[in-house]
Amino acid sequence: MMKNGAGTPPDPAVDPDPAVDVRDLRVSRGGREVLHGLSFALPAGSVTGLLGPSGCGKTTLMRTLVGVQRYDGEVRVLGHEPGVPAVRGRVGYVTQGTAVYKDLTARQNLRYFASLAGPRARDVDEVLAVVGLTDLADRRVGTYSGGEANRASLACALVAGPELLVLDEPTVGLDPLTREDLWNAFQDLAAQGATLLVSSHVMDEAFRCQSVLLMRDGSLLAATTAPELLDRTGAATLDEAFLAVIRHGDDDGADASRSGDGAGRDDGDAVGRDGALQGAEAAR
Repeated sequence: MMKNGAGTPPDPAVDPDPAVDVRDLRVSRGGREVLHGLSFALPAGSVTGLLGPSGCGKTTLMRTLVGVQRYDGEVRVLGHEPGVPAVRGRVGYVTQGTAVYKDLTARQNLRYFASLAGPRARDVDEVLAVVGLTDLADRRVGTYSGGEANRASLACALVAGPELLVLDEPTVGLDPLTREDLWNAFQDLAAQGATLLVSSHVMDEAFRCQSVLLMRDGSLLAATTAPELLDRTGAATLDEAFLAVIRHGDDDGADASRSGDGAGRDDGDAVGRDGALQGAEAAR
């Protein structure tokens, strides 16, 4: 049975200067709303997992944060609106597609992006080792497999030493050893002050994050931590916990529809009619 007390987004009273601050974010496409009033904050120097099934809106949210998606609501990234010149060079974005120069080697790509980053840049050889490309570093990326090329794209983002790093499914297709090295690198970046938002449909990766955002159908179901999610749902696994949150949200939505006034909310922490975590605004 679902326990009361869904996790709440970081409270600005506790974290007065978050790296990312989102309030009532809405995105529409073709006259249809695809993100429904999301509100959350990402503390500086943290790793946050963005979890949910494919098609739930994770990529749209990330595109908004990096400044390539039109939106309604209030979004602040490193103290500015997304995509403005003041933050453009301080934000890294790794998509699920390849974003490198295929006629260059991996090492040449990394040296180029490191030169653009200036003093923030990380050591090229160190980054190549993190993504498991040391042995392929001097081959043209155009000769790589799809997974190897994706790792090269990730390396180009890592070498720039961004203050905010937004990663769309970065561990897909990686072997366990490379995945472990990559998560260790994420934690090292956070320890140095960077903020990371890492999307995944693999629920167990939530244990590697300080906090997680759970999404479904364009709504924020919960902002919590993996242990807290297991505790409040009584589930044995995160997959089971996610399903419990969905069922709880569906039940609350049905109650709200019957009452017509948003019933089904529970002490400001239950999942309400629109699937967003209630109490987010109260926390602000």
